[in-house]
Amino acid sequence: MTRSILKSVVTLLALLCAGQSMAADLIVSAASSLTNAFTDIGLEFERAHPGTKVVFNFGGSGQLLQQIAKGAPVDVFACADQETMDRADKEGLTEPGSRVDFVRNALIVIVPRDGGRSLDSLRELTGNEFSHIAMGNPDSVPVGRYSKAALQESGVWDAVQGKIVNTQNVRQSLDYVARGEVDAAFVYRTDAAVLPGKVRIVLEVPTATPILYPLGIVKGRSAHPAAKEFVAFVRSGAAQKILQKYGFGKL
Repeated sequence: MTRSILKSVVTLLALLCAGQSMAADLIVSAASSLTNAFTDIGLEFERAHPGTKVVFNFGGSGQLLQQIAKGAPVDVFACADQETMDRADKEGLTEPGSRVDFVRNALIVIVPRDGGRSLDSLRELTGNEFSHIAMGNPDSVPVGRYSKAALQESGVWDAVQGKIVNTQNVRQSLDYVARGEVDAAFVYRTDAAVLPGKVRIVLEVPTATPILYPLGIVKGRSAHPAAKEFVAFVRSGAAQKILQKYGFGKL
């Protein structure tokens, strides 16, 4: 066998092995606020399903939806709001009947643990003490939409809009506060629990609709045999205990 033929055979075998490895992976795109909880859930799922590896892609819900729409290889999609999943359903990106709500969250305002200002209402964000306020981009990040709606409902959106520092996802807002780069930020209660020594909750913000997280199976790829099992596992008692450990609430 000549060297060129041998090289071609080796390359082909490598590609086949890589393809088989990717086929065995269950790819889950999930909202950034689910990072810690889903990482633990993935490990538990792998223990219960030997031979299946769960690969996570965490990010802003809107960004993840765009990736799926462009053909990114994803088996299960979990987002932080109903609107994003509604768009996924409308665009035919999810398997009909696979969508389920699995957990709830709460919107809060946080400040730096050391030196951060307290507040009793959103109206106080109009004061000079708060010059930079981090918030997920309302055009693509669910927490940003919830936050903007709450500020509009309180009648202070126009007054604070110039102070808003848009972020790509809720964890970026959390990091800005933890590093003292902004005076306050809108995040979920579960995110504040990740860095209790760096941030402090100063206000829980009422939302017009409950913050319910849905997940569903992505359409367009050969259905991964473990996709339905993962969706069911997330709703199981074992996974729900993990979610509650990280501050998520029951439906």
